[in-house]
Amino acid sequence: MKVTNVNLKKVEENGAVKAYATIILDDSLAIHNIRLIEGKERLFIAFPSYKDKNEAYHDYVHPIVSELRKAIEKAILDKYNN
Repeated sequence: MKVTNVNLKKVEENGAVKAYATIILDDSLAIHNIRLIEGKERLFIAFPSYKDKNEAYHDYVHPIVSELRKAIEKAILDKYNN
């Protein structure tokens, strides 16, 4: 799978979330509301998630293969930095 499009909405507030991204994979699948977060050491992505009754977070969607996660993160970071 390849990231074929990235749409980014930067957040103007001074919180940890810097942007929300929508990506398209293989011109066939859209994933909305991927957060770009400023961590202590670097920017990273967080996939859409929900909080259960025990206050634990669970992703709605996430890559199984680490190479795809890296490709998605790189595509979002490249868009954010340009």
